[in-house]
Amino acid sequence: MKEAVIIDAVRTPIGRGHAEKGSLRGWHPVNLYAHAINALLARTGLAPAKVESLITGCVTARGEQGNNVSRLAGLLSNLPPSTDAFTVVRACGSSQEAVHLAALKVMAGDAEYVIAGGVESMGRVPMFSDIGSPDNVNPDLKLKYEIIHQGESAERLCEIHGLIQDDLDGFAAESHRRAWAAQQAGFFRSQIAPLTGLDAAGQPVTVATDEGIRQSVDAAKMAALPRPFRPGSGLISAGNASQIADGAGVMLVADRMAAERDGFRPRARILARVCAAGDPTLALMEVIPATERAVKKAGLLLADIDLFEINEAFAPVPLIWMKALGIPAEKVNVNGGAIAHGHPLGATGAILMGKLLAEMERRGARYGLQTMCIAQGMATATVIERL
Repeated sequence: MKEAVIIDAVRTPIGRGHAEKGSLRGWHPVNLYAHAINALLARTGLAPAKVESLITGCVTARGEQGNNVSRLAGLLSNLPPSTDAFTVVRACGSSQEAVHLAALKVMAGDAEYVIAGGVESMGRVPMFSDIGSPDNVNPDLKLKYEIIHQGESAERLCEIHGLIQDDLDGFAAESHRRAWAAQQAGFFRSQIAPLTGLDAAGQPVTVATDEGIRQSVDAAKMAALPRPFRPGSGLISAGNASQIADGAGVMLVADRMAAERDGFRPRARILARVCAAGDPTLALMEVIPATERAVKKAGLLLADIDLFEINEAFAPVPLIWMKALGIPAEKVNVNGGAIAHGHPLGATGAILMGKLLAEMERRGARYGLQTMCIAQGMATATVIERL
């Protein structure tokens, strides 16, 4: 079987997903994704005609993100029309699944080079606009399962696990602290393809950093934020959940022998790919079995993993996951997470994997694991080994 490796990873800066104020609000998602693709091609120097497939995660695949956004962005980019393309919809795990599918294509011998990634412009194509409302659930499905908003799932998990407001807000503040320190140190610079965005007044401005990261967090203001899922009594707020965001990210996945033949130095190999599924009500906790299965499939132990990236959809998710698996906080989201950066739904998986790989290289780490909770009780997980 062929060996799937990562040659390079590039992303856009992450903008606030605000239709009137976000720095990337002027970018059509097709253009935004094409920008990331072109940046990847330019960085690697790979002849575009060698890319056989473009696999793209996108959660709200309607409007400007509809009609197979992957193919549209591929056609707009410097890829030739001969590069086939399709869009993956696996909720928040969409672009992580795109990387999994790219790896499988390579391992099966169906392609030597595949670009995998994702895009989401939440300011232009709002979350849930494809279904009208998060409460728009098939009535027969409601009879079989208690289908609730993920925010309510997060609230229930806080009750079950005894988490309090200080736990959540403290984790959120630490996410911003780590992300700000990493950004100031330039750790994200090699990952980002800058672009021209818009400032608050609508004037052109170069955007080269993630817009949502805060230098400091006012604990009192965070504690006073509204609790949309349980007004007056809840713990989940905009401050301790992932930010609505715009962004795109891509990775070049290749057959190792072909890549080395063509003069490329692979950065990592993909050891294990998992999607776990379980309780659709407490729908955020499949990250635990997904992590365990991915480590087992890679032939490793949890203790062998040097660094972890878990998507910070809501603060309870990483807090419960760390406690359940005994993972130390100093190995987890060491440069902050989606609470600070933002979570451009379909793009986050590829963005997190590139971020994980860059930090593994900076530290000389060998093994890294990425996991993400997904709507309706699923989770993706990937183990990579630095080469």
